[in-house]
Amino acid sequence: MRPDSQTRLTRRSLLTGTAASLFTLPLLSIASRSSAQTQGSGFMEKVTFTVDDTPLVGNLYSPSAGGKRPAVAIIGPMTYQKEQAPTEYAKRLSEKGFVTLAYDSRYRGESGGIPRAWENPFHKVEDLKAAVAYLKSRDDVDPDQVSILAICQGSSIAFRAAAEIDGVHALGTIAGHYRDAEGDIEWLTEDGLSARLAQGHAAKELFETTGEVQYVKGVHQTDMNVGMPGDFVWEWYQPWADRGQWENRYAVMSDADLLSYDSIGAARTLTAPWLMIHGDYNFLPNAARRHMDAVPSTTRTKTIWDDTPHLAYYDQPDAIERATREVAKWFTEA
Repeated sequence: MRPDSQTRLTRRSLLTGTAASLFTLPLLSIASRSSAQTQGSGFMEKVTFTVDDTPLVGNLYSPSAGGKRPAVAIIGPMTYQKEQAPTEYAKRLSEKGFVTLAYDSRYRGESGGIPRAWENPFHKVEDLKAAVAYLKSRDDVDPDQVSILAICQGSSIAFRAAAEIDGVHALGTIAGHYRDAEGDIEWLTEDGLSARLAQGHAAKELFETTGEVQYVKGVHQTDMNVGMPGDFVWEWYQPWADRGQWENRYAVMSDADLLSYDSIGAARTLTAPWLMIHGDYNFLPNAARRHMDAVPSTTRTKTIWDDTPHLAYYDQPDAIERATREVAKWFTEA
């Protein structure tokens, strides 16, 4: 069973801020590059790179100016596809002089990987490492100035990747879903967490022994037995599914991987300069505070804490532009 809907915020409170939040280097090769398309003051090209022989597809945005530029690999929320929030930030950061990469992780969007719609954070860490390595390999990128930007649950992935890669220039996280035991219980309740873990392990055992993949919806308004239950999540994601730009499907075995993953351990070893943009109307503010407290005192950090609602950072231009300015400044000065 999934957690009761009463434990979740409404879309209204996350968009308007009317209630406090309770919450949500591997083998690498360049496979292909398509012809660049003009995008405002720069260019966009479709690129492909690989991790463990699986192709990952991204949209790479380049400023019109030549020479080696700083670069940013961008990872989005749980079940994200690159056309959503990552693209919003990629375009804006490119306009500020960065080469930016919005890519699909394995099992989603245009990237490869079987089974589809498998939410595996351990694999996402390796995918993000591959994205950073790909950027470092490009002739138009300064390899000493490659940073990572993460939105929502991508932040927990970014922590491990940034802690494990040598030479990440800087880290920025926006409305992060930071993962630790206390946060998972606050997110799902103890009973809900136990139930989802049990379901996930059973589904994974079935897949490993028979190859059968059990699926549920990714989002649903009223059904709690889905990947991300609740009306406010459904209202944001379902239009993407209706347009055929996001797959509303979630492999049940994902819970075995997702719910055995944490980012608090990586926070304790983080050395890359870290900018956290968060607030009381973002998901799990106490988990965000715990992660900031866990970072070594020798690591340079900055926190921007305000009342911007969580989902505003996904699609509201004023919030995205404000956050982009802060991120660009942090990456430039790191």
